[in-house]
Amino acid sequence: MFTLSFSDWTWRNILIRLTVSLVIGMVIGIDRGAKRRGGGARTTITVCLGASMIMLLEQYLEALYPERLDISRIAAQVISGVSFLGAGSILISGHQIKGLTYAASIWASACIGLAVGIGFIDGAVILTLFWLTGLHLIPYLENKIYRHSRYMTLYIEAVDGKEIMLISRKLKGDNCFIDTFTVDKPKAKGQYYQIMTTFKLPKGIHKDAYLHALQELSSVGTVNEL
Repeated sequence: MFTLSFSDWTWRNILIRLTVSLVIGMVIGIDRGAKRRGGGARTTITVCLGASMIMLLEQYLEALYPERLDISRIAAQVISGVSFLGAGSILISGHQIKGLTYAASIWASACIGLAVGIGFIDGAVILTLFWLTGLHLIPYLENKIYRHSRYMTLYIEAVDGKEIMLISRKLKGDNCFIDTFTVDKPKAKGQYYQIMTTFKLPKGIHKDAYLHALQELSSVGTVNEL
């Protein structure tokens, strides 16, 4: 049963909420900083405390002007506003997308801050524990599962357009099930055709051996597994 004692409008509860928001934001930021990821404690603390203050402001306004305000309106604007902050942290570098987890962390930090700000500290702490546990546990599960997966996602650079047909024919000839196969044409002379493909290998073919076979094709500049 979640306690409602922190929802009362008292100076003690206000200080407790802001302190908890500070600690949770710091834990989230330090966890990312320890892994040398984007952002850090200063960013998550700022977002978490800011969101908490918004909920404190809403509760204050509701007490000051009862039955004249919708307490959820400002909180909804925080969620949409933080989405823009998260979007600014997403970077597309070559054929890879970076910053998605950090953007989600910013958004989740705001949600936790809103919960703490209104006094729902129990839920905020439980969510933080589940969140951090998932972030550390899921990579190990993914590695074990993906190790046995027959699917491969490759980034390939080809010198000319003819090589694209050879790669496509090889995949089909080896009975690979092609899920996606996209080609970006070079924008200037001297650049490569960029191929992104996801396919499923048939049984009996090892991933490393097949990757090496594709690298041995003529006119192929780079073959990287993503």
